[in-house]
Amino acid sequence: MPEIDPFGAFVDYPFVAQPMIYQGLLRRRTFGVKDIFDVAGYRTGCGHPLKREQSPIASRSAPCVQAVLDNGGVFVGKTHTDELAYSLNGENFHYGTPLNPAAPERIPGGSSSGSAVAVAGRLSDFAIGSDTGGSVRIPASYCGVWGIRTTHGAISLEGVMPFAPTFDVVGWFSRNSALLRDVGRCLLPAKHTPRISRLIVIRDAFALASEEISKPVLDVISRLRDHLTAFDLVLAPEGLATWANVFRIHQGYEIWQCLGPWISANRPQFGPGIKERFAWASTIAKEQFDAAARSRAELRRRVVDALGDDGALILPTAPGIAPVRGTPPEQLENFRNRALQLLCIAGLSGTPQISIPGHTASGCPIGVSLLGSAGSDLALLALCNDLLDPEAASRP
Repeated sequence: MPEIDPFGAFVDYPFVAQPMIYQGLLRRRTFGVKDIFDVAGYRTGCGHPLKREQSPIASRSAPCVQAVLDNGGVFVGKTHTDELAYSLNGENFHYGTPLNPAAPERIPGGSSSGSAVAVAGRLSDFAIGSDTGGSVRIPASYCGVWGIRTTHGAISLEGVMPFAPTFDVVGWFSRNSALLRDVGRCLLPAKHTPRISRLIVIRDAFALASEEISKPVLDVISRLRDHLTAFDLVLAPEGLATWANVFRIHQGYEIWQCLGPWISANRPQFGPGIKERFAWASTIAKEQFDAAARSRAELRRRVVDALGDDGALILPTAPGIAPVRGTPPEQLENFRNRALQLLCIAGLSGTPQISIPGHTASGCPIGVSLLGSAGSDLALLALCNDLLDPEAASRP
């Protein structure tokens, strides 16, 4: 970890240097790694001291981490995550809350909190995280950095803590879109996809956000209208709350299948919110999961049909700015449930989504999101770099 970490982004492991390759697309670019990924010479703590204690020291790094190293990336440390990654807040009962460099009085967002903070605080050039329900997109929005959730299955999750396998994906953060794209070129499979030519404005998503959050989205739409054909769509006539409920049940059941046996055997201590979330997940019956899976298939088809192979949905990343640190758990849970109505679209459909920084509300960062068809990650990255951050390559 860096000698000076004023934001508390990094886990306090003794530093173990990784082999350095002074060539490749990411040469000399520094990066951090969320502590649910194996890194050679480190334990994988998963945001919980008991998991950290029980974890063996990894003999090799997760393939996605190794791919970054092989392309010249310089590892600087493992970054904090929420307890077993089951939160969107970034507040860890055991390790504390990393400081949001862009809004110090507010939470950084989770569960990839340390990775977002490391980038926003200029402690690393980019950082690897994971996204299941919004764990890259939300901290990217709160901390004012670029963040991508990739297509489900596009990047191997070998060497990464399983959480909810049909939702889990690799993601990363950077301060400009050029580096965000370069990391993608190293991690994503080379796949030709049509150029994105249609912009689909998800009107029902705007109903979940305040006017000051919606204005930046409209600004991005106006900047893209000269390049893309734009039109409006109500994606969920039955309400995005219905979609979020399908997501919560499907995800919660998978989480308990992955982590429930360890929790039942070890009875670990969890902090407020996460304790209750795991308790709820343990009650989801197989019949509920099966019904949610059937609904998910229909919702996924609807997203696929709307996107085609050349479309991108545009929507607010989050329903508001980051909540204030110390907000009561009940209020945080209510905000989380609103956020999931926006975040669940990509999760249910397995599609990539990029949170775009550069806007503020009440002086705090907010993200605008573009969501593309499955496999369109590189096309989406190119669109952002070419049209929404044209001078990224010249910035540090």
